[in-house]
Amino acid sequence: MPDVLPTPITGELDMSQNAFWEQPRAARFAAFARMRAMSPPPFLDAGTSPFGTTERGYYALVRHADVAEASRNPALFCSGAGATSIFDLPAEFNEYFGSMISMDDPRHARLRRIVSRAFTPKMIKKFTDDVQRTASGIVDDLLATGPCDFVEQVAARLPLKIICAMMGIGDEHYAMVLKNTNIILAGADPEFVSEDMNEAITQVLTAGGDLAALVTGLAEERKARPADDLVSALISANIDGEQLTPAELASFFILLVVAGNETTRNAISHALVLLTEHADQRELLLADIEGRIGPAVEEIVRYVSPVIWMRRTLTQDYVMNGHAYGEGDKFLLFYQAANRDDTVFAHPERFDITRSPNPHVGFGAAGPHFCLGAHLARREITAVLRELLTRAGGIRAVGPPDYLLSSFINGIKHLPCDLA
Repeated sequence: MPDVLPTPITGELDMSQNAFWEQPRAARFAAFARMRAMSPPPFLDAGTSPFGTTERGYYALVRHADVAEASRNPALFCSGAGATSIFDLPAEFNEYFGSMISMDDPRHARLRRIVSRAFTPKMIKKFTDDVQRTASGIVDDLLATGPCDFVEQVAARLPLKIICAMMGIGDEHYAMVLKNTNIILAGADPEFVSEDMNEAITQVLTAGGDLAALVTGLAEERKARPADDLVSALISANIDGEQLTPAELASFFILLVVAGNETTRNAISHALVLLTEHADQRELLLADIEGRIGPAVEEIVRYVSPVIWMRRTLTQDYVMNGHAYGEGDKFLLFYQAANRDDTVFAHPERFDITRSPNPHVGFGAAGPHFCLGAHLARREITAVLRELLTRAGGIRAVGPPDYLLSSFINGIKHLPCDLA
């Protein structure tokens, strides 16, 4: 295996620079196409770590086949060295953010088994009812409010209300949870975090600490007075005598409230943009909502790819797609690029709600780290789109989306809408 890493890409294809993510979407997707044609995959400089660690750069996996191969081989492409940061994180970050997505087996499998045990059929039925009721109530409010910021009034409210209701967290904590999730996934966006790196790190750690304190405090209450909520179920879930520790419960909540809220809300926000810009697809969906809503949701997730990438680290020398890699090499699995791979998707730039098959990796590729909340996310997106299109069928985006400046989350911060 090679001992010397390749020379990193610079210039307009350098995805480590904010300038790449500030450019128009079409330019980004054109860059992905150029990188998919490269052999071996592009290698990029990670930049200067804010944590004082020495970084060795990373390979960008932009082809669907490479993302799939890395995902189904977790023993080789591990998550335990870090999944959500290009840089190796210090211990204080892992205290709050060391969730299942940043774990390998056997710890990952143990935690996933315990969490899965809490999702009983009764609990899932309750979530299903909550999703429909909440979506209906949000559209009631929208119809009463009229023109508004769609993200604030609709897209952000649904997943956050569902997750808080699932956990048994009262409405009085809604604003705090929303603020802190925005901070944690702010990327480099100055609307949510300081442009001073040290201040931004403090903000993110404080946000994680506040969310952890909220759920661990609630867990203590539920030990004495159990309720019909997920916190009660999680603290009592037992697999072969093992239960979640307070730290594991806190990190799972942060994963649920951050990933479950932000990704679903952004899929919903982008859906309104897409159905405004693609009138033919909107009319196709309206003509048979029940028959087409499922494939439409899958196409929205493919087209949008709310989570842009996840990181993996190679545990031993390995040959993939004819190229040799060495132990310790880092890889970013670019789901957004893989979802535009024209060897897998015919006319990938086309938004087509009838696309079939649609083997997108918008929830990750097949493997042990496939999104645990994918089913809930699909249900939420489906419920709110059905409510919007049947009761507020004239809703449109009436201004350009205000995009989040981030390489990690394909986010929309604000989106003006009208019901005319």
